[in-house]
Amino acid sequence: MVLSQLTTSNTVNQKGKITGTRNIVTMKTFSAKAQDVERKWHVIDAADKILGQVAREAAVLLRGKHKPIFTPHVDTGDHVIIINAERVVLSGNKETQKIYTHYTGYVGNQKVETPKTIRRRKPELLVEKAVRGMIPHNKLGNAIVKKLSVYCGSEHPHEAQNPEAFEIK
Repeated sequence: MVLSQLTTSNTVNQKGKITGTRNIVTMKTFSAKAQDVERKWHVIDAADKILGQVAREAAVLLRGKHKPIFTPHVDTGDHVIIINAERVVLSGNKETQKIYTHYTGYVGNQKVETPKTIRRRKPELLVEKAVRGMIPHNKLGNAIVKKLSVYCGSEHPHEAQNPEAFEIK
């Protein structure tokens, strides 16, 4: 939403004489306030969908980029619930060749895992890591990620919020 105002200004030549008037449009850019944001709840079914596509759509909804009031420094996003996280698909040979690296902070304790081992241990972590990588890595990003809920299976405890289904194209 942009507010504009029309004003007139005199044009002056090099000798300092007024040669005419012109109209100047001044604009004010809309900046959303955190308390003015209406938040919805969305459910994304990740069954047989590609991980990157699910993560991209979830990141857009979490950030609020789908809304006309999007402001980069304000959390304008919605809540997102992802179900069937254990049935998400990785394209190509990423299931065995992709590597997630984590360093514990101790000497010689660099941990390396593939999506196959993460899927066995905690399948929700694959989706959470993918979405987290698409969100800003700062305090605002930490607040945004708290609105993400990922579940194995098709059941989730957020029925009271009346979430609406979101289809990935």
